[in-house]
Amino acid sequence: MKRKTAITYFESPIGFLKIVGEDDVIKRISFVNGEERSTEGKLSMPMFRCIRQLEEYFEGKREVFDLPLAPEGTAFQKQVWQALEEIPFGITSTYAKQAKQLGDLKKIRAVGTANGKNPIAIVIPCHRVIGSDGSLTGYAGGLDKKEWLLKHERCLPGYNQLKLFG
Repeated sequence: MKRKTAITYFESPIGFLKIVGEDDVIKRISFVNGEERSTEGKLSMPMFRCIRQLEEYFEGKREVFDLPLAPEGTAFQKQVWQALEEIPFGITSTYAKQAKQLGDLKKIRAVGTANGKNPIAIVIPCHRVIGSDGSLTGYAGGLDKKEWLLKHERCLPGYNQLKLFG
């Protein structure tokens, strides 16, 4: 059976987000620059819910997302992304804490790499992971967007009291 893929775009305060859905799941949310933005395919109910929940998040009315997600990646990447979903709104964690939570501090670089390949921006909150020294480190959308998101959640180190998860 052929899967039905749909693509739409959401204009957020920090730029356009491309939302890709397949059947009844969200496969990807990514930042786009300069890309042609036109909706393709029939949007599913989860895609409409995704748009609404992103609106609520950016309006400051939503802290937890409730969407059917199906990110594509290796088993290890999926394990890392699942751990990211456990970091609460307004709290930051570190790559070292994430590696330790996954059972092996030696995997810190692998955790960082998996975070960088997170295909579902914002909803799977890799922006909440910072350096052990409190510095903002890599973010596929750009450090300016990571900074904005952490300020929005009132957890940017130095912006408000640093709250660490884990």
